[in-house]
Amino acid sequence: MTIDVLAKQGRKQIPTTLAEVNTNRLKQMRNAGLRSCFEHFNEMRYRMEFVARINGKTFINDASSRNVNATWFTLESMNGSLIWIANGNDSTANYSRLRPAALRKVHILYCVGDNNENLHKSFEGIIPTIIDVPTLGEAVNQAFYSDMETASVVYSPASDNGLTAKENGERFRMEVNEL
Repeated sequence: MTIDVLAKQGRKQIPTTLAEVNTNRLKQMRNAGLRSCFEHFNEMRYRMEFVARINGKTFINDASSRNVNATWFTLESMNGSLIWIANGNDSTANYSRLRPAALRKVHILYCVGDNNENLHKSFEGIIPTIIDVPTLGEAVNQAFYSDMETASVVYSPASDNGLTAKENGERFRMEVNEL
């Protein structure tokens, strides 16, 4: 099943449909298959995980979203105004699928890294403010001190930066806890 087929069902039905598919697959597996399936649940820790609410800003750790489709699901699932932190090192990613959600929800985009041209080209005119930052810590700090008082700050990389989801997730958590 493609993400487009899921999207046609309506945004609110996607988690239910995915859960139903996973439940049906689990019923067909044998015990060894079930054990191997559940070994990967520790990676879910970095999937739309609440980290903290500080001075009206909610920090969400979505370090497991290391591709455009996963980040699309995250942006579509979030409510309210967003400050998005993304990795900017993928010059070949096609971010066009993210534009509708970004137009409706994202007010500030922090591009972490040195190669942010693709993010700029994809979202200029869509997201009002796009800021390049050298590190994730700088992005978290600037997002915290931004003038958006009640936004959610979501770290959803949308690309792979060479680190694991756990490494990125722990770095994000550490930076938020340092505020």
